[in-house]
Amino acid sequence: MIYFDNSATTIIDPQALDAYVKTSQRIIGNPSSLHDLGNQANRLLQQARKQIAQQLQVDEKEIYFTSGGTEGDNWVIKGTAWAKQEFGRHIIISGIEHPAVSEAAQQLVKQGFEVSVIPVTSAGFISLSELERAIRKDTILVSVMAVNNEIGAIQPIKAVSQLLENYPKIHFHVDAVQAIAKVPKEEWLTPRVDFATFSAHKFHGPRGVGFVFWRQGRKLVPLLNGGGQESNQRSSTENVPGIVAMTKALRLAMERQEAQPTHLFTLKKTLRNALTKYENVTIFSAMEQYAPHILCFSLKGIRGEVLVHAFEEKQIYLSTTSACSSRKHLTSSTLHAMNVPNDMATGAVRISLDEANTMAEVEQFLIIFNHLYQKFSKINEGVAK
Repeated sequence: MIYFDNSATTIIDPQALDAYVKTSQRIIGNPSSLHDLGNQANRLLQQARKQIAQQLQVDEKEIYFTSGGTEGDNWVIKGTAWAKQEFGRHIIISGIEHPAVSEAAQQLVKQGFEVSVIPVTSAGFISLSELERAIRKDTILVSVMAVNNEIGAIQPIKAVSQLLENYPKIHFHVDAVQAIAKVPKEEWLTPRVDFATFSAHKFHGPRGVGFVFWRQGRKLVPLLNGGGQESNQRSSTENVPGIVAMTKALRLAMERQEAQPTHLFTLKKTLRNALTKYENVTIFSAMEQYAPHILCFSLKGIRGEVLVHAFEEKQIYLSTTSACSSRKHLTSSTLHAMNVPNDMATGAVRISLDEANTMAEVEQFLIIFNHLYQKFSKINEGVAK
């Protein structure tokens, strides 16, 4: 089996899984309980918070645990809107945000908020001039993802940060789900970023757990109310085993990134160079200014799901752009925003790599791709006749 769908989810690291199992078996208390079993759980929880903060070089008071990226995005978007509505009701997002951001923002429109969607270039990057033009006196939030989950474009977070230095009251949110342990932290967690959201299963942690970086001094209304966990900001009994496993996975993932900084780049470059030689292939992911683990391309005349299933028959697993939209058979929102023709957008597929992938797997993929390319070319020729 060759697994090239790591942006959808990663295989849990054995050490993280071991941490999850051991914590589940040994730490049975609720971290909110006052007895010793609760204290044991709470100590582990605070240790995890501190370790994650150290990895990001932030204050441990700025880390809040969640169920994942979707909850984190919804919390920041809606929580900012509700917290700052007396100061303004205008929100700005980019045209290539994950649905957890874009749909959360559109839900707020029904509550009387205004949302401006900033266009992107044909290469998939936010237009800074359009962003600046969109800022108003009543703007309360700007949300721009760090790495696009479909084509891998690394958004100019540093430049957006510099622009927003002139607007200190506006919250700046970065969806960093696809960036952490793949792209250097300084590219997406600048001193101007107020909130960043993360999901454990994107870096070999368990599903259903994540965290939010919340810069001290910024306002946010809770999305979940109830028991008062997470300093009364995110009620729900904390998933201690999941959080411990996530912390372990994050440390290991960041160590791998430091130990093999060019590994993913080399794999992607080999794939891209080979695919470029095919006449009917269009590649949407370049090398420079794009994440090293994501490669998006389309094969002329072939729908993305057809290509995905053709590779699946050979036990090679990739996806049609965003996994969240695949089963809904939705056209890539990112490619649509880039004004890619619909027939090409519906044919797009995404390879997403991981440090565990090898050059041998890349070579095997290319052998199978060549076979499928010839097969589909003959089919297309027959249809044309």
